Amino acid sequence: MQGRILFVNLILFFVCGIYNTGFASELPKGDCRYPDYVYEYLGGDKFEKFNRKMFNFNSGLNKYAIRPIHTLWASIMPKYGMDRIKGVALNIEYPARLVSSLIQKDFEASKNETLRFLTNTTIGLGGMYDPAKSLFKIMPSDETMDQAFAKCKVKSGPYIVVPVLSGTNPRGLLGRGLDAALNPSCYIATPVLAMVKAGLLVNKTSYMQPFIKMVESNFADPYDISRKFYGVESYIKQKNYDRKDVLDTAIEVMNNQEAVDKFDFDKEPELVNEDVENHSDSRNLSENDLSEKAVSVASETPEGEKLSITDIVNAGDKIDEVVLNSYKDEKSQLMADEILFDYNPQNPVTDSMRTALFELPGVDESIWAEISIWNRSFANRIKIASVNIEEGRDNYNFRYILQKKTKKSPLVFIFPSVGEGIMSSHSVLLAKFFYDMGYSAVILGSSFQWEFAKSMPKGYYPGIPSVDADYLKIVLHKAVELLQDKYEYTFSDRVVIGTSLGGLMALFLANKEFQNNTLNISKYISICPPVELIYAMKEFDKIADDWNENPDNLKDRVAITASKIIQLANKQDSDKDFKIDKLPFTEYEAKLITGFIMHQKLSDLVYTLEKDNITDKKELYLQINNMSFEDYAKRYLLKDNFSDLADLEYITSLHSISDYLKNADNYIIFHSVNDYLTSSQQLKKLKLYTGKKSLYLDNGAHLGFMYREEFLSLLKSEISRSNSNEPLRLSENLIRQ
Repeated sequence: MQGRILFVNLILFFVCGIYNTGFASELPKGDCRYPDYVYEYLGGDKFEKFNRKMFNFNSGLNKYAIRPIHTLWASIMPKYGMDRIKGVALNIEYPARLVSSLIQKDFEASKNETLRFLTNTTIGLGGMYDPAKSLFKIMPSDETMDQAFAKCKVKSGPYIVVPVLSGTNPRGLLGRGLDAALNPSCYIATPVLAMVKAGLLVNKTSYMQPFIKMVESNFADPYDISRKFYGVESYIKQKNYDRKDVLDTAIEVMNNQEAVDKFDFDKEPELVNEDVENHSDSRNLSENDLSEKAVSVASETPEGEKLSITDIVNAGDKIDEVVLNSYKDEKSQLMADEILFDYNPQNPVTDSMRTALFELPGVDESIWAEISIWNRSFANRIKIASVNIEEGRDNYNFRYILQKKTKKSPLVFIFPSVGEGIMSSHSVLLAKFFYDMGYSAVILGSSFQWEFAKSMPKGYYPGIPSVDADYLKIVLHKAVELLQDKYEYTFSDRVVIGTSLGGLMALFLANKEFQNNTLNISKYISICPPVELIYAMKEFDKIADDWNENPDNLKDRVAITASKIIQLANKQDSDKDFKIDKLPFTEYEAKLITGFIMHQKLSDLVYTLEKDNITDKKELYLQINNMSFEDYAKRYLLKDNFSDLADLEYITSLHSISDYLKNADNYIIFHSVNDYLTSSQQLKKLKLYTGKKSLYLDNGAHLGFMYREEFLSLLKSEISRSNSNEPLRLSENLIRQ
């Protein structure tokens, strides 16, 4: 007891010292084009150098000391047992939640917590089960003393990282101390009961390991992203945005949103009717005549003026433009090949988020916790290997899973969306999809991702698809060689599938392999590739820029949106039958989410490229928070390679490989007519190149159709025909142009 009082007094002394020395004042905020969420929620990082050192110390301590203990515990106790123990520990912590809610004058929460404690202590066998929630629908509230202090207007103080406890602030430290003091288990004296308390603590903290591992493996600067997560999470708790009614209200609003929808999604998108000048008689011309006229138009330039790369290559592109216009009239429309009934579209950005619903049974199923050595779920069976591309640079990691019954299985290479790493959940789902069809799988990260960049030669900047494809070829060759030598496999057939930018890279790789198939790949499957990469980058910038439409309550909007994401994820984890027809996000909220995610991916890449050149992290992040995707292209991709952005726009688009798209028959493209990263004119042009080798769906925007049975059925059919030239058989509800 005396030790507990001493601990609390030390915290109070430390907090008072912090405030008395004036460290609680905030540093000036720099002008940023994009919101600095760390600053928005936590203010300036006054102890950054110390915090980063302590963060690295905690990471090492966790890796070599704490995580092994958690792994051992999770390998002794099945997940069911861990969950029961967790329930007991939460039930014991009732006094802290009660006091916190009373201080906040939240008497409804106080009543509910008391009812939950009495119900779960009796019927729930001491908290091992939660009948208060399952039977009586009394939902829990995660109240802490830190929240109580925040309600009482106690300032948080500066962000600090302390040993073991990691990121917090003086108010948070004080709150943790009082939470511990209000926990009855802290006053256990006998050795046996002390061991029980230690077991409760180990069990409770072990649930953080998957999150810690995710942060370490997915982000270039784990310290910075940890601060962001801490800041948003703390704000959500302080404002009680983690309550169930936040999500329930949003779902109710979305279910009654039809009357106020801004867009008429039942109307087919019309094509822009752009007549090519002087070619109104094109319908009566032969293809050779059209070619001659197109080349003539494309080659016109003032005498003595040098043609740019775009002008030269567009000489062939003009042929397509003339032919394209010869087959359309003023009322022509871009028609879908596949109708997705009962889709209930919202808006393109929100619809694209529906990939979160893309789930396959058995990916994570196990009676053991994720960190247990006995967890043999599909996701945990995927192994990691590495290859070296450039001496002196980091090895490049990839993931793989091999068929067990045969060493001559077909092999699929999976290219994820822009900025996604090898831990991408969608890549795991696609690997499971192919694995169930008899394929072994190799998962790569995106070429436009920080791990890829740091493994390639110095001076390499991702974003030129033809260059990126050259390095992808090297990675694939080395990966196949490693697997064949290590496991003595001979892969009978090879397929590539890519989503978004990964789909674009699949097609550029296919173009390089078309004449000389060094990788022995028989089929390339591309899902929603951006037709023009620079155009897609600018669209990402537009979405990210929309945050300032409502800057006055940005913190609250972001926190509420984040809370809904967390609650949706928890619902899906706890209730496998949980489905909703519409996502509970407004268009503004969807843009906040998408803008944050995409700019974080750009931030990770630029951080990796510049961290050795700009050692001052504040200066580096000031530049990052002012950089758009278009700025990235101008700064890193133009250089001495291209004269202007127009040249870059062409060479990074599918127009530059139109000859391959017209002549090859070893690929299939799935796209959506309302993909916000492409225009109708771009999709129509792509259709001209590809014909029946591309399939357009009527809903889903960018990748938002991947969870639909119609798409999965089409994908499965295409995979089963990967070794033949048989054309794609279309479903019964197909509507052709």
